Parts: sequence; C-alpha cells; structure tokens
Amino acid sequence: MTFAGLNLPEKPLFLAPMEDVTDTTFRYICKLMGGVDVMFTEFVSSDGLVYNVTKSQKKLKIFDYERPIGIQIYGNITERMVEAAKMVEESQPDFIDINFGCPVKKVVNRGAGSGMMKNVPLMVEITEKVVKAVKTPVTVKTRLGWDENSKNILDIALRLQDVGIQGLTIHGRTRSQMYQGTADWTLIGEVKHHPNIRIPIIGNGDITNPEIAKERYDTYGVDGIMIGRGSIGKPWIFKHIRHYLATGELLSEPTIAEKIELIKKHLLKSVEDKNEYGGIMTMRRHYVQYLKGLSHSKELRLRLLRSISLDENLAILDEIFERYNNESEA
Repeated sequence: MTFAGLNLPEKPLFLAPMEDVTDTTFRYICKLMGGVDVMFTEFVSSDGLVYNVTKSQKKLKIFDYERPIGIQIYGNITERMVEAAKMVEESQPDFIDINFGCPVKKVVNRGAGSGMMKNVPLMVEITEKVVKAVKTPVTVKTRLGWDENSKNILDIALRLQDVGIQGLTIHGRTRSQMYQGTADWTLIGEVKHHPNIRIPIIGNGDITNPEIAKERYDTYGVDGIMIGRGSIGKPWIFKHIRHYLATGELLSEPTIAEKIELIKKHLLKSVEDKNEYGGIMTMRRHYVQYLKGLSHSKELRLRLLRSISLDENLAILDEIFERYNNESEA
C-alpha cells in the first residue's frame, strides 16, 4: 500500500497524533514494542511555529529510528499554515499532515481542527496552498462532519483529493460527539469504496484490540488503521494486532512484571527527554492506563500520581509489583 509516497506493508498500522501523548518518549516506547508502521508527532500549532513558541518548536524534533513519521500541524489562517508547513519541511518528515479533526474547544473556537468543518471552502484553500508550497507529501486527518446533520466527509474527501493530498485519515465521529458514543465506520467505508476516490483512506476510532482491528479491515476495506487512545497504556497493541492479522492467534497480555518493567523504561526515558519533574508529570496520564484494573493497589497508584521524585516513583512501582504478586499467590 502506498501512503504519502511511502511503500507500506499490507494492512499497515498507524500511531495517531495525540497532544501530550505522542511525544518523542511515547513514540520510542511504541517502536520498542514493535508492530507500528507509521507514526505521527503531537499536533503543532501553526501560530506557535510562526511566532517561535518554544513548545511548538520542540515538537518538530524527530529521529531516524521513528521513520516513517509525519508532523501534524493545525491552524485557521492560510498564510500562517503555509509558513508553518515550510518550517516543518526543514525537519524533513516523511510527510506533513494537516489536522482538521481535533474536537477540543480551545482549538475549535479558533476555527481550527474540526472547527474547520464549518468552513469547508477555507479547509480546501488551506490544503491547496500548503500542498503547493512544499515538496513534502501532504495528508489530512479529519472527522465525519460537524454534527449528525452535516456528515459531509465524502464531499470533503473528494475536494481535498482534487487539491493534491496523498492520504486521508477519517475518525468515525462528528465534532459534536467529541469522543462519546461509538465510532461509526460506515461512512469511512463508503468513502473508501467511492468510485472517484483514488487516495488511500485510513480509518480511526475505537480500535482497542486485535479482533476489532481485523473486523474493521474485513468489513470496511480501509487501506490502513490508525490507533489513538487504544495505545495509551497498551503500546504493545500494534504488535498484538500485527500478529493476529498474520496468524489469527491472540498473544497473551503482558504479565504484571513485564508491565512494571515497561513502565520503568517509559518513565526513565521520559525523565531523560524532559527532566525529572517534566518527565514525571507527563507519565501520570500513562500511569492511569498502564495500571488500570489493579484495584487492590489503589492507594499505591494514588501515591504514584502524587509523587514528584524519580526514586520514589520507581520504589512505588516496585511496591505495586510486590503487592500484586503477594495477593495473587495468597
């Protein structure tokens, strides 16, 4: 399968761009676990790049071992999006992705992200200008529409294809749904199989295990599957899906010992990348998902979420393992 000029394996798996999640640390962990074919950075504000905001600039840092990787940008002003795309190109990503799908209020209220679904002509204009301004392939990620009464993704897909994008990812919800309810893949499948669609269509939404991934491929015939929230606390999901697609066999979930060892690697890498305080703060989102279901360790998990010391974090993780082991053997 070809996506943004990249030759990918059959039924490729994509790591979704997620703010405060898909930083260099999490991408490293996902690569370490295996199975992911294409990765994205966190989304980057075009305004932040143009005005040299440090946080935005840092998000352009990518490594060769992460390839193929795309840098995703968002914004609502054509000139700034064009300028930002040119700046992104200097980091030499494999492709540039435009975010027309983020439903977060602070982004949407500026008319960016999925807020752009209320202004399709501007969406198309921005995309066309960005495509013409850079040599790097351009792709787009978006949603089904603004709300239940305006699911206009097919029209959007055709218009964006006409201005030169080389791949489209569709999240199976409207902006109004945010992340509520169930992702509807029906329209994703209709876009994929429309006779005038020539670009690869990547499906996104509610992929949480290998069986669902296979069902989405079999039912909707998409060119690729993107996994977002389903990978938080489960970076091994790509490897497990890849194995299941190839063999029909489900791999066992990691043991508590394996999970704790992985969490430690993630923590140490996060601290190395960000410093002790920043690395620990970043890990809190991941801790909740990694340790989900270990109800008998609740008080230890709460201590972990309050600690700002690396040594204490590591000690608490050891305590969680010991508590789980002792109670399992009792």
